[in-house]
Amino acid sequence: MSTDIQLSAVISVHNEAHQLRACLETLGFADEIVVLLDKCSDGSKEIAAEFTDRLIDGKWAIEGERRNAGIEACQGEWIFEIDADERVSDVLAAEIRTTVQTTKADWHEILVDNYIGQRLVRWGWGASFGKAAYPGLFRKGVKRWGMQRVHPSLEWSGSKGPMLKSRLVHYVDRDISDMIKRLDNYSNARAKDLIESGDIGSFANNMRRFFSRFIKCYFFRKGYREGGLGLLIAICAGMFPLLSYLKAAYAKDEGAS
Repeated sequence: MSTDIQLSAVISVHNEAHQLRACLETLGFADEIVVLLDKCSDGSKEIAAEFTDRLIDGKWAIEGERRNAGIEACQGEWIFEIDADERVSDVLAAEIRTTVQTTKADWHEILVDNYIGQRLVRWGWGASFGKAAYPGLFRKGVKRWGMQRVHPSLEWSGSKGPMLKSRLVHYVDRDISDMIKRLDNYSNARAKDLIESGDIGSFANNMRRFFSRFIKCYFFRKGYREGGLGLLIAICAGMFPLLSYLKAAYAKDEGAS
């Protein structure tokens, strides 16, 4: 690690030219910015080059592998992980800098404000379909992603510190159609992971998960406070494992025929 780099911001992108600049403009508080370019064929690389020379070109099929590659490229003692559809406010940037300079812990979670279009939707997220908070600030070497295509698992070492008080802005979906497309993409990737694992589960178990996840998001995480959008988020959260299973089972049946 470079002795003069305390904090690295890392972002991995695939054809994010339409929103990458807006994200990178909020990362000036970091000592370095690392951009991992995954099979980019638009102008993402040219935009990233306006902000940093720490560009990593490559091709990754697995999300966890891609994220680990970005983390490993960082030179800072501390790493802040962010996506292209997210923005850091000045208040959050100041809190991140203060935290890395003063904390005795090894990692911290960051609260997230999720937007659908221009509407803030704060309630109901979770169950693998949106994040209310995420472990985005950590010392190098304490966080490693698992080898999955979507929602990879995490391995941790070290101690967890208090959650940061300021919130990250996340433009998670442009509209309802975008949310449904995201569910389709997530379940496509998850189905491939299930097939490769050798255990796709059962219809009965995934039906149970549909109801448990719906209840968790709509009632326990108060999605009902968001009206129709909260209901839709809860349905998508419940559908994610069920739809992934059905796609995996159908693919296996097709392969056997």
